[in-house]
Amino acid sequence: MDQRLERLIAQSKSMVFFGGAGVSTESGIPDFRSQDGLYRQQWSCPPEQIISRSFFERDPEEFFRFYRAKLIVKAAAPGAAHRRLAALEAGGKLRAVVTQNIDGLHQAAGSRAVWELHGSVLRNYCMGCGRFYPVEYIEHSTGVPRCEACGGIVKPDVVLYEEALDERVLEGAVRAIAAADLLIVGGTSLAVYPAAGLLRYFGGSELVVINATPTPADAGASLVLQGKIGRILGE
Repeated sequence: MDQRLERLIAQSKSMVFFGGAGVSTESGIPDFRSQDGLYRQQWSCPPEQIISRSFFERDPEEFFRFYRAKLIVKAAAPGAAHRRLAALEAGGKLRAVVTQNIDGLHQAAGSRAVWELHGSVLRNYCMGCGRFYPVEYIEHSTGVPRCEACGGIVKPDVVLYEEALDERVLEGAVRAIAAADLLIVGGTSLAVYPAAGLLRYFGGSELVVINATPTPADAGASLVLQGKIGRILGE
């Protein structure tokens, strides 16, 4: 347990957590941008291109083939970091989680104040009539999933490349970060924008960065801890 981190948490009156893929990779959810040796045998384009609005419109069948294979991970369970954050919220210490992840694991761990910048695989809507569908509907469908009511395409409620962030979610995340006295940034390299740009709204006194590799925010942080976030924060 890092005593410096625990001291900052104990002193905080308004703590917010900003997290990325590293929080969930420890739960067995791979970063969908990673490309292993088999990637080129299965997919003809880089993941950022497939998970884009233009690709979705151009080749929805290939989009959903990738989506089912890479983004729906049903066996994953919340990890140590998810559980610690939920406990901090339950104890009145943590005000909000701002996450770039789309897996719903923060809520599964018990967190309630969660701003999902990039949406969630657990929510899916018909593009025609707006009817809601659970993740199982996408998972167990083949080809392009269609609405049972109107025949429209059932699209995951996730923010694709080339799409704007949801204004309500963005405003909520900005308010939370701006009101924090302690901001813990964890499991993110801060390379994905506009999400990473939200850190500029933080005006509190203590910034903590927990990540496996250096980030652009390290220079201005009160405390930088390199390693697995589940081990460091979960302790």
